[in-house]
Amino acid sequence: MSKAFAALQRLLPQHGLTRSVACLARSETRWLKDACIKGFARTYKVDLSEAVHSDPTDYGTFNEFFTRALKPGARPMPDQPLAIACPADGTISQSGEITHNTLLQAKGTRYSLDSLVHDLAAGFDGGSFVTVYLAPHNYHRVHLPSGGTLTATRSIPGSLFSVNAKTEATVADLFCRNERLACRFHTQSGDMLVVFIGALIVGRIETVWPGPNSRYRRAETRPYDLTFKRGDEIGRFLLGSTVIVCLPPRRAELNRLTPGQTVRMGESIGYWRD
Repeated sequence: MSKAFAALQRLLPQHGLTRSVACLARSETRWLKDACIKGFARTYKVDLSEAVHSDPTDYGTFNEFFTRALKPGARPMPDQPLAIACPADGTISQSGEITHNTLLQAKGTRYSLDSLVHDLAAGFDGGSFVTVYLAPHNYHRVHLPSGGTLTATRSIPGSLFSVNAKTEATVADLFCRNERLACRFHTQSGDMLVVFIGALIVGRIETVWPGPNSRYRRAETRPYDLTFKRGDEIGRFLLGSTVIVCLPPRRAELNRLTPGQTVRMGESIGYWRD
């Protein structure tokens, strides 16, 4: 079943299908957007009690609903200043050591960090990583795990396979095939990567800084000098996907995280050694 599911996605017009859904998600037609929001919330059991707007009809478009803000204090940061905060609500897909510049995708399958982030990969071999999958019902804004300065991004065009346990197990180099945005931050304790992975039906990857705008047409590295605090929003998905955080060797350590473990943005997933 998993191989058939992956094969079907290879035949689908991934970008065309995603563009069609994106047009629907931007619609301001009241009856249409209300029907989409209510149907989605009912199907995926979306909890709006923590959202700033708990009434589904308060949102101007489906996109506004999907990227909804939470009430102040809904996701507090850890008390410990050296704690590394989870960047998003979701489920742990994999975590572990970056070995020979490779990361674990699924049991028995690894992929190259160089292929994932291109020229932003230096300095992470021997470090650690965590992959967080955002399901449709999750809060879909992404926040910075540790305060620091954005120094560069690498936008990379690609396919739009769905990102879930089935495709992770059957599509080799899945995260290196899909469209993605790699962001490198410099913190007081060491550098850190936060990688946004696009997916089927994901309308856009958006960031709080200007550009580049997805869909990405070419691979491009851009320099930045923007400082953020731990917990600041840095971007969002218009429909769900995956975030990968990479940490440098000897400078940081992850908590014991297991595949399938539910996590919430702001909870501690590790710590800087000093």
